[in-house]
Amino acid sequence: MKALSLDSPLNWKRIDIAEPPAPGPTEAVVRVHQVGICGTDLSGYLGKMPFFSYPRIPGHELGVEVVAVGSEVTQVKVGDHCAVEPYINCQKCYACRRGHTNCCEHHQTLGVHCDGGLRPYFTVPARKLHISRKLSFEQLALVETLAIGCHAVDRAAPKVGEWVLVIGAGPIGLSTIEFVKLTGANLVVMDVNEQRLDFCRTVMGVKHTVLVKEGLEKEVRQICDDHMPDVVIDATGNSQAMSKAFGYITHAGRLVFVGITTEDVSFKHPIFHRPEGTLLCSRNALSRDFARIIQLIEDGAINTQPWITHRTPFENLIEVFPSYTKPATGVIKAIVEVGL
Repeated sequence: MKALSLDSPLNWKRIDIAEPPAPGPTEAVVRVHQVGICGTDLSGYLGKMPFFSYPRIPGHELGVEVVAVGSEVTQVKVGDHCAVEPYINCQKCYACRRGHTNCCEHHQTLGVHCDGGLRPYFTVPARKLHISRKLSFEQLALVETLAIGCHAVDRAAPKVGEWVLVIGAGPIGLSTIEFVKLTGANLVVMDVNEQRLDFCRTVMGVKHTVLVKEGLEKEVRQICDDHMPDVVIDATGNSQAMSKAFGYITHAGRLVFVGITTEDVSFKHPIFHRPEGTLLCSRNALSRDFARIIQLIEDGAINTQPWITHRTPFENLIEVFPSYTKPATGVIKAIVEVGL
């Protein structure tokens, strides 16, 4: 069967691979219907993702159908439609034993450390499948993106009435915005791209947006009742933005990095020490996040439809993919339709 491999930065290849064998006792074979393209895929293509290994079949935002299950599998059956939790953990290390499966010591993310979903079929541990009998395959492919924002907001733990600044209005920033709104905190969104900020205002109902420019600290302070934000969540993965973020928190504030960069992030220590800041990182998500998100979409609390701005057939992705790295393309979320 055909698959798409990123052999090295900027170098896609169409390859032939074998169809998966019969699943092991705790495994399932799935047919891939839809694959979301996210910042990790773009960074892997550009050679800027520190955890990405080559050659690699990308694809970790997946809407799939179960086509075979192992002898011990009871939680899913053939024909089920599922989102895939792509974080393959060992279940045995110290992190896993403490419930931190998202940062397992032997962690493997599909499409990053091991081969992902840009192929018609593949095998996955059945415990990593999350069923929905209501959502479309496109909606299921967006669950993982939302899970990243869900976990980041859980790490930040904003309270009702606090001010939260989300830096970066790409797909991860948008998923973060969704879950900040659910907390009852006040929200400000910052980006360098006015088109993305307009999307936040008109589609996502964000009242306060800030375009990156000189003097923006004063603007942010005025929005946040004459103080800096209680929580800052950086979803840019840009080292300059991440370095500047240390100066945006209020006293006893929290800074969360959900974006990832290969470059150094630096700050002058007094800027962060003086307000007694807390620095947190957010990596991946937990199983419970997937179940929660599926329920929220099914209940109508989260509307994924406006997110999908671009669709491409599997056969055309290599030619189209470079355009997704350019802001002028206006991509919020691209979906790949995987055929047989």
